[in-house]
Amino acid sequence: MSMMPNMMPDYGYKYPCDLPAERRVLGIIIRYPHKIDSVIDIIKPEYFYEAQNRLIFQTILAVYKERGSVSYTQVFNKLRKNPELPLPDQALLSLTESFVSKAELEPSIEALATALSKRRILAAVEEIEKMVAQDTGDLTVLREKAQELIFAATATEHTGEEDIQGLSEVLSLCYTNLLSRTEGSQPFGLFVRYPAIDSLTTGFKKKDLIILAGRPSMGKTALALNFAVNVAKRQTPVLIFSLEMDNEQIGDRIVIGELFKLRDRNGSPIISSYEYNTKLSDEGKISHALGVFNSLNDLPIFVVDRRGLTIVEIRAKARKVKAQYPDLGFIIIDYLQLIKPPESQRNWALIVGDAVRELRDLAGELNVPIMLLSQLNRSVESRDNKRPVMSDLRDSGNIEEFADLVMFVYRDEYYYPDQAEAKGTKGQAELIIAKNRKGQTGKAILQFVPEFAKFIDVTDRKPDQ
Repeated sequence: MSMMPNMMPDYGYKYPCDLPAERRVLGIIIRYPHKIDSVIDIIKPEYFYEAQNRLIFQTILAVYKERGSVSYTQVFNKLRKNPELPLPDQALLSLTESFVSKAELEPSIEALATALSKRRILAAVEEIEKMVAQDTGDLTVLREKAQELIFAATATEHTGEEDIQGLSEVLSLCYTNLLSRTEGSQPFGLFVRYPAIDSLTTGFKKKDLIILAGRPSMGKTALALNFAVNVAKRQTPVLIFSLEMDNEQIGDRIVIGELFKLRDRNGSPIISSYEYNTKLSDEGKISHALGVFNSLNDLPIFVVDRRGLTIVEIRAKARKVKAQYPDLGFIIIDYLQLIKPPESQRNWALIVGDAVRELRDLAGELNVPIMLLSQLNRSVESRDNKRPVMSDLRDSGNIEEFADLVMFVYRDEYYYPDQAEAKGTKGQAELIIAKNRKGQTGKAILQFVPEFAKFIDVTDRKPDQ
């Protein structure tokens, strides 16, 4: 009787497995040792369900790591010293007789990967059942943990096939991307619609971790929200983790930023932020405000405003949104120092460094740029020139090491208002790009309108642009 597709044979084991496939893989490697080089970065010990098969593969792996190659004799000599396998010669002989052709290697590895994926899903389900049965009473934590377990269990297994490519393949991909950019169908990065910034960064790149740092009151959150709205207006979904402000505050900030564009014939704001935050009594102004709400209503922006989130929780929520919206294009986290650290005896710098590294890994996993806002330490205040530099990040873990792009927001007016008035630089802000793995460093000059929490590119100051 033929077996149904994608069904594992039943060997009386609790979890799905394919024991003949396990033996074929081991037998081919033992008889053709050079094959180990092509599979060493693909298969892992957990691919083998039967304990004896797993032990033999671990032995093969140990020999390979010690000597850089594998032979029947080396594996046999190592196994015979292991009391867990009393008859290694018989075990190895049976494996070398378990296959017909070495061409069976790749299909057998695929069978092992399928069985492993099914085991992981079943294990995740059992773990979720166990958590539900124990029921701590915190449904939110339970739901997030369950999502994390299922996401990890169903994640595509890395096969290592894409790790090594010939230069011709790499150049072909580069040329295809070049044509897409030339035709305008695919920009190199995610543009935030500030020409001075986009020209320096050439857009935020997928898989990149972007640090937006500055001292308090420099406008980090305002600029990040400006970026979010500009990106979402091109129908690219944006996810915002607000660890400081609640969702209503975020919503009000976004609305006020859009109110800036509403001007009368004299160029004055139709609705001030004060009026918006207190009371709108004029029907005309109410109508204008309603128009702003309607224009923003369909923007694909999602806000998580829960405070005290851990990296694990951020990762779980980001994965959930990515699963629901595969075209998610941008994630903003506001801000690093408010992420809840794990219980650990290590110093703060190491904890922060781990958090930054994990967020960079998350950017790679979800294939989106992640912007992480960060406070700078007080050492900036003690200098005459208070413009931030890379060394100002060093007390906050290895941020500069893991970040792909580091940007600082600086407003000289904040420290020297009288000088700004005299120089005519009132409202001027600098976005300093201090590190850029995939582009140039430099400085973009912006205009900041604090009343509307709005940054404007000085190359185009028209309020309706």
